Amino acid sequence: MTSVIDPKTIGKPARPRRHIRTLTGYTPETDDSGKEKWPRGDESVWKEGLRSVNTDVPSITKSIVNHVQTSLARQAYNLDDLGAYQAAALSVRDDLILNWNDTQIHYTQKTPKRAYYLSLEFLMGRTFDNALLNLGLKDQYREGITKLGFNMEDLLEQERDAALGNGGLGRLAACYLDSSASQELPVWGYGLRYQYGIFQQLISPEGQQLEQPDPWLAGGENPWELPRLDVTYEVRFYGTADRLPRGRALWQGGQEVLAVAYDVMVPGCYTKNTNNLRLWESKPKRGFDLNSFNAGDYEHAVESSNSAAAITSVLYPNDHTTFGKELRLKQQYFWTAASLADIVRRFKNIAKPFSEFPDYVAIQLNDTHPTLAIPELMRILVDEEEIPWGKAWDIVTNTVFYTNHTVLPEALEKWPVPLMEHLLPRHMQIIYDIVTVEKKFPGDRDRLARMSLIEEGFPKQVRMAHLACIGNRKVNGVAELHSELVRTTILKDFVEFEGLSKFSNVTNGITPRRWLDQCNPELSALITKTLKVDKSVWLKDLDRLKELLPYAEDAAFRKEWAAIKQRNKERLAHHVETTLGLTVNTNAMFDVQIKRLHEYKRQTLNILGVIHRYLKLKQMSAAERKKVNPRVVFFAGKAAPGYYIAKLTIRLIVNAARIINADPDTRDLLTVYFLPDYSVSLAEVLIPSSDISQHISTAGTEASGTSNMKFCLNGGLLVGTVDGANIEIAEAVGENNVFFFGHLTPAVEDLRYQHMYRPVPVEEKCPALANVLDKISSGMFGDGEVYEPLLNTIRQGDFYLLTDDFDSYIGALDMVDKAYLDKEEWIKKSIRTTANMGKFSSDRAILEYAESFWSIEPIKVP
Repeated sequence: MTSVIDPKTIGKPARPRRHIRTLTGYTPETDDSGKEKWPRGDESVWKEGLRSVNTDVPSITKSIVNHVQTSLARQAYNLDDLGAYQAAALSVRDDLILNWNDTQIHYTQKTPKRAYYLSLEFLMGRTFDNALLNLGLKDQYREGITKLGFNMEDLLEQERDAALGNGGLGRLAACYLDSSASQELPVWGYGLRYQYGIFQQLISPEGQQLEQPDPWLAGGENPWELPRLDVTYEVRFYGTADRLPRGRALWQGGQEVLAVAYDVMVPGCYTKNTNNLRLWESKPKRGFDLNSFNAGDYEHAVESSNSAAAITSVLYPNDHTTFGKELRLKQQYFWTAASLADIVRRFKNIAKPFSEFPDYVAIQLNDTHPTLAIPELMRILVDEEEIPWGKAWDIVTNTVFYTNHTVLPEALEKWPVPLMEHLLPRHMQIIYDIVTVEKKFPGDRDRLARMSLIEEGFPKQVRMAHLACIGNRKVNGVAELHSELVRTTILKDFVEFEGLSKFSNVTNGITPRRWLDQCNPELSALITKTLKVDKSVWLKDLDRLKELLPYAEDAAFRKEWAAIKQRNKERLAHHVETTLGLTVNTNAMFDVQIKRLHEYKRQTLNILGVIHRYLKLKQMSAAERKKVNPRVVFFAGKAAPGYYIAKLTIRLIVNAARIINADPDTRDLLTVYFLPDYSVSLAEVLIPSSDISQHISTAGTEASGTSNMKFCLNGGLLVGTVDGANIEIAEAVGENNVFFFGHLTPAVEDLRYQHMYRPVPVEEKCPALANVLDKISSGMFGDGEVYEPLLNTIRQGDFYLLTDDFDSYIGALDMVDKAYLDKEEWIKKSIRTTANMGKFSSDRAILEYAESFWSIEPIKVP
């Protein structure tokens, strides 16, 4: 006799898995009197062995040395900076785990409503410094590390940035996790554990962006994550979905992969509360086909393993191919399915009926990437929990919230219907079953075509933004102008359909812990000294910065302020010298633009302006040049691998910099640097050093922006268009402290119409720009033919209005030069800018979500 298996059952859904007990939410049993019962062993022995957070130097050094001995199996004789960093990081993680455990137990006992933030990106940056600052233990660790013979700054440099994001979307998510923990809100993040991130950016000798994998996990174990090998969920792809009565279906067959959890602790600032970011890694359900191997088919033997691992290999795989599109859709479903399985499991543990699900769960979709959470939650409720369709839809639409991050139609996600039917057959059925518009506007075919979840064409496409809009409780934009454009343009029909009250605004914010205290410690110390309060007070109440305003008139304070800015410039110059071997003039104005490369962000406008400045300098006499304000221009940012025009912009920046920086006539007055492989850590060096920063998107295209907030918080003045959060920053700091230019949003469509039907040659419209374009075409910065596709986007069509805004842009930069000549007044502007940035704390933003969207309350861990 032996055990047997019916082959017909292979591939069919198993009984829902009972979750194995983990550290995420254990509550002790009680006896009849209500006293907690100790679960096993001698209670006194257990409690004697429990430790608390290490706060004194001797216990800290003991913990570090213990990890050197036991975790790394090394000793003082063979310990380098990397080993010392790993041991110190593990020591800090021990403290984070203690607070994290207490937080999860407290949440489980109190059973509050929780919010879950689903984001495909979490651009966390380095953790070591941030964790020490939030724990309030940096000075103690610095002293302990010094006593062990190492330097804190050297150890901080050993940490690699976590490659879990690309741009503002991921950094916003990271700021919101920090603020949620600091404001003691029960919020978890859910994302993917990318093996290689997006890519590591290199620059070829010709100036071309090259991409290679970013093996951020290659150094061994990541000390900031906790593998949860007991938290796994099966995720299905392909197969068939057979309809059953009462709207249900049986989805079976296809491919199954495992989602394995990795937890990253997110400490709050000066609080015990430590929230969680749960990242999913894809692994094969059965990693090795022994039959194929024995038959000599070695490739097929590991095919399923490679297919599963590919899902979480790279952020944003290039979707210019059918395989790339399928992999992206796989990523999105894998992540949302695992996250929802985890959320539903946690809810079922409190033994409440599903009708109360929205009273305990709020799910925030960060852009359209997690929109599959809507049909997936419907699938769970209808197919697995057997809840009637109507009631399930009510639960979904009272649980889910959607943040829109773009008004660019091409950036609104759509997926081919044949691909959805092939990869996710059950979800395609559910999307077809969601019929809402026809009931309210019967016969209005134009409206139905505009609002339909399915866009007609070949092939048909699923409109994810429409699905996100219909299947949620509230929609928000991320700046006042952006939210207005959402209501009046891309989602106008849905406003009429759902009502205006469903559409709201939450202006983005940034965490002052990382973007002031961590990246600019000298300025943070000056603010603390001046306000005469502990920094734990003003870092969690950023409006206290307004108390700095009177000090703008204090000459001694201005001198300290300017000296800190100068030392930050020298820090950046040292970084450039050590990494690129280039010398930077620290007595010049620092002008910075750091963003992902995109035509609407207009890095092209910036470099064309730089070339215009260079040409003007070349025409000046030596006497005229002596009156010119020296300027150093910094660029940093990555272009998507398949974005040819953006990559040409990088090439132009790099090659223009080579010519400009080598010119003996002008190099003391103008130099340009492109800093490769932009990251959070690089931003932390660039931002405190800036005198001005550029946020120059075409009006009406930038949803909000957050780098503008970071620069202004650190006393850098803003050059920008009247777009995104620039408007609200100007309202807060005063328009006399910003430099605006360019056409306004209402004029944009008319200008584009004129470009299309009544074009005016660039030579007539903007002779200065035409001269710059001609110089590039003539080969001043290398082979001019290479740049023709980029230049033709300006000469023909000019969708992003460079010809319309160029003269105004140059005028704004001239105003900057004149203002910078009065150094004392410039420092006053810098102080006033920082002092008025309180509104832009992510603490304010996350509290708006908590109160007006999710209806969750702070739960302080005692």
